This record gives sequence, C-alpha cells and structure tokens, in this order.
Amino acid sequence: MDLGKRGLGILALLASTALLASGCSGGGGTNDAAAAGEDKTITWWHNSNNGEGKAYYEKVADDFEAAHEGVTVEVSAMQHEDMLTKLDAAFQSGDAPDVYMERGGGELAGHVEAGLTRDLSELATDEISMIGGNIAGWQVDGKTYALPYSVGLAGFWYNKALFKEAGISNPPQTMDEWMDAVKKLKAAGIDPVSVGAGDKWPAAHYWYYSVLRECSQEVLNASVKNLEFDDQCFVKAGEDVKKVIDSEPFNPGFLSTPAQSGPTSASGLLATERVAMELAGHWEPGIMQGLTEDGKGLGDDTGWFPFPTIDGGAGAQDAQLGGGDAWGVSQDAPDEAVDFVKYLLSDSVQQGFAKLDMGLPTNPAANDSVADPALASLLKARDESPYVQLYFDTAFGASVGGAMNDEIALLFAGQSSPADIVAKSQDAANMEK
Repeated sequence: MDLGKRGLGILALLASTALLASGCSGGGGTNDAAAAGEDKTITWWHNSNNGEGKAYYEKVADDFEAAHEGVTVEVSAMQHEDMLTKLDAAFQSGDAPDVYMERGGGELAGHVEAGLTRDLSELATDEISMIGGNIAGWQVDGKTYALPYSVGLAGFWYNKALFKEAGISNPPQTMDEWMDAVKKLKAAGIDPVSVGAGDKWPAAHYWYYSVLRECSQEVLNASVKNLEFDDQCFVKAGEDVKKVIDSEPFNPGFLSTPAQSGPTSASGLLATERVAMELAGHWEPGIMQGLTEDGKGLGDDTGWFPFPTIDGGAGAQDAQLGGGDAWGVSQDAPDEAVDFVKYLLSDSVQQGFAKLDMGLPTNPAANDSVADPALASLLKARDESPYVQLYFDTAFGASVGGAMNDEIALLFAGQSSPADIVAKSQDAANMEK
C-alpha cells in the first residue's frame, strides 16, 4: 500500500434491508455450528499485494486455519485503489467480504448507519483495551466497529545534517521555535521546508494540525458529529497557517509541487537534501527510500519531531494528527471472522507485521519490533498522545474534506482567507445534512 495516498471518503452506500437480508459472503454461522462439524469459510480482503507482505499474510491465514479445524480463510490481495472500488460494489450488492479494511471516520459512520458493519464492543474487549486511545477513530456513538492494526502520525521529517549546518541543535517544540528554525535555515542558504501543495492535502495538513492545537477535543468531536464549524478556533487556525505562509518557508514552485512522485516532489526534495524538512505522514521514510538511487533515503540523517505547540491554543498541545487502517467484520459474517480479526491483533501477528515494515502496529507488544529510530520516536509520540485525531478528510468525509482541502490550497496561493476556509467547509457540510 502506498500509505501516502489517502483518497478517503464516504462510500455510496445503496444497500437496503432487503440486500442485507440476502446475506454477506461467508453466511451467518456460529461457533456452535463449527463445533458440530460444519466447515466455515472466511473471506478476507487486504491490500498487501506483493512481496514479503503478501507472503506473510498468506502464512497468517494458514496458521489460523491450522489452529481452527474446519475453518478456511479465502484471501484476496489486491491493489489498494482496486480494493476500494470493489468494496464499494460489494457493500452495495450485499456480498461483502467477511473481514475487510475499515478506514474509520465518516466512512465508518456511513457503514454503521447502513447496518453493514458488526459491533465489536463486547466481542473484543481485551483487544479494545490493549489498543487504547488509538481506537477512537473507529468508534461511533461510543461503540467500536473495527480494530485498528496500523495507526501513524503526521509530523515533521527533517535532515539532521542540514539542521546542524544551520546551527539548530534541537528540533523545535513551539511554533515560535519553528519560525526561528526557518530563519536560521534561510540564513544558511538552505530552503527550509517542502510542501506538495499541488496535491492539496499536504498543504491541508498545516490547517488540520493548527485546528488540533486551537480547538478543544470537545469542539472537534462535536464538529465531526454535527458538521458545524461555528467555533472561532477554526478561524484562529487559519490565521496561524497564514503566518506560516507569510514567513515564506517553502520550496520554490511549491504551489505546483506534487507530494511524492519523483525527485522534484516534496518528498523527493527532502530525500535528495534540497530542503531541510517536510510535514508528512509515517509513510515518509519508505517514500524517500524509493526516490534515492541508493534506496536509503536520508539514512542516518533522518529525524522526526511532532507538529509544534501553539501558545494560547485551547486544544491538547500533545494531541496528534494521523490515520490508519483497521480490520472490520461484515454484519452477517460468521463468528469465526471475529476470532480471526482478534488473531490479527495478537502479539505474534503484530510483531511480524512490524518487522516487515508493513505499518505501525497498535499492539504495544510489537513496538520493539520497529527497528527504525525515527519511526520508533513517532510511535512514542503516538502512544503518549491523549488522542489521535483522524485526518479531516477522513473524519468529515470526501465532500466536506474535499471542499476544505480546496480552500486551504487557495490560502497557500494567496487567493483565500482563514474565514473563507470555514465558510466553504460549512457550505459543503450543509449539503451533507
């Protein structure tokens, strides 16, 4: 999976009660039936479609079958974008896989409202407790409908050597310190920051994080639920971003710079040491490795630090912005599918997942299996965070998130204002109500 491509939104859920009654793939069997000798098949869709990841998941399925007599796991590994399209069609036809990737936020809420996704609140209490605060993005009205197996954060990836060259001894912790670092990098003749504003969402991350710092968790939760942006903190966040833009920290041509494609992308500029830092997700080391000839990215010079705090903000200053993937169970799947999802969150499976760099595990027992020091520091920030706010285009859904991202990109281009971002987001939200 290219974790950087997060085209996330609410599926067009056309399934009706009649379609649901026709049954999802795998049927509605029970553990009692399995114990009585009835064979069961679990259908499992995922996007680890090549190399070691695909082989690992095949072994995981085989191991589960060996421990559960009479149970067969039919694995479908496919390209991420293909899987999204097929999931949409499968939900509409009433023939969804038993176990599938659930991305949370507004999309999950739509699945729950349509009765497509099984409530795991009482069926996976141990796993939910183990995952802790990372579970929040996959809960609706206090109930848990999927178990996240990989959750990462956005933050600033930076070149340690270029920071040292500019006389920056420690990563900035506050926005004032970040602005000071930008000045020092400029004075040293180094372009401070790359941003792939041509793809919009990398620029939008600045507003998302500023909102997280300016708005309380209560305000954000209410906004996601009610689709209202009437708190002044949303405008304040835009004003914070405007100050960042006015400091002119970004690479030349940033308005048309792509996020990740090629050496002149935002990730490519960081990977090839032409800028000092970039705000990006946990996928960044892997992306940079693919954009350098030696396949090492920045290597030992790779560093990471959280988005800075904003003085006076009402939000939790150590809260983080991120996203990930979870295992969901279709409403009519057999009980064995729930057992399988719980197995996928087990110590051994998550440890193997981490060792192969397939993602950032949510089971704390797998944390030590993450070898990369920068990713390990990211994990520490994630697990110590009071909560992880889902990327807004996930949390609010495609329509609202798309309008939001469009207007933020215009702010970066000097063609919009902090108030306009709020107004356009509210207009799109009103269309959804």
